[in-house]
Amino acid sequence: MEAIKIYMEKMISLTGLTGEYVSLVRYVILVVLAFLLAWLAGWLCRKLLVPLLLKVTHKTEAKWDDIIFNEKVLTSASRIIPAIIVWVLLPHVFYEYPQVEEIVGRLTAIYFTFMTVRTILEFINSFQRLSNGPRSSRLQYLYTLCSVLKILMIFICVIVVVAIIIDKSPATLFAGLGAASAILMLAFQDTIKGLVAGIRLTSNDMLHIGDWITVPSAGANGKVEEISLTMVKIRNFDNTIVTVTPQMLVDGAFQNWQGMIENEGRKQVKKVYYDFRSLKVDEDGVANITKFRQHIEQWLKEHPKVIGEKNPLVKLSEAPQPSGCCVEFVFWLYAQDLVTFEHDTSDIMEYIYAKGADYGLQIYQQVINNNQ
Repeated sequence: MEAIKIYMEKMISLTGLTGEYVSLVRYVILVVLAFLLAWLAGWLCRKLLVPLLLKVTHKTEAKWDDIIFNEKVLTSASRIIPAIIVWVLLPHVFYEYPQVEEIVGRLTAIYFTFMTVRTILEFINSFQRLSNGPRSSRLQYLYTLCSVLKILMIFICVIVVVAIIIDKSPATLFAGLGAASAILMLAFQDTIKGLVAGIRLTSNDMLHIGDWITVPSAGANGKVEEISLTMVKIRNFDNTIVTVTPQMLVDGAFQNWQGMIENEGRKQVKKVYYDFRSLKVDEDGVANITKFRQHIEQWLKEHPKVIGEKNPLVKLSEAPQPSGCCVEFVFWLYAQDLVTFEHDTSDIMEYIYAKGADYGLQIYQQVINNNQ
């Protein structure tokens, strides 16, 4: 470094400068060259190294490397290079100015910390993009863990930056946080509760992205679009957005319709009460209500809107009641959405109501005497 100093001073002297100006100009040139070299290294990484690595990952058959080592991660990592270059050149550029070297060194360390944490956050975000569809319990664990890791990395970043500014060891600050743990737990109580609730939801396989759920207490009835530590976002059937906390789902009650959707078909159970006075037996000793049940059961199996493989059932479901003989109709419809499901159910029940008359059956109907 001393040889470079002498050489540069000779070159500067050729311009006609003398005395303290030679040292000042040399110092300025070294500073400019150091930062120019740092910028050039970062630029070359972004323009040459990053595209090269992206081509390598695209050529592999595996898809995980395309997501994890994506352009955002590599570009963020390339911004760390200038800080490393400046840090290496600091002792050679500012060796005559220790105070300046200390200030620039701290600024470089802060920049290095921010860029490193930013790269780690981008890397963590890449794991969250591994699955765009409904997540399994294992992937939901990963999603929750990524959220925790991001909060942890931001917390560590703040501690390290503060330690750099006040010129203290980060370990000393971390040790001092033990006394303030109660305050921190109070400040992050929602996050901690959300984390615990999220783990309970995923460990019991209760909820995934894309599930259709209803939460009566929150007025939610729609698909889950996002699950985080402190919030579950639900898009209702009318496209309104409802947000609830994981804690609310764990402590309260919600209904998950995903099992019905995946198993194809929605179950419907209807009851109709027939007047006992309309029940009759024919010459062969078969009751008209028996023939009616057999006909409706066969009709339901052949109905295009009913899942015949699930064996529709028509049966007497209760002991004799003052309101009549109770016949229960159990069947599964192909329709999943609410409107179609209700329309198909209405069409079937209207046929059942009308068909009973062909077998001499009368639906029980209470007569109200208006004269009383």
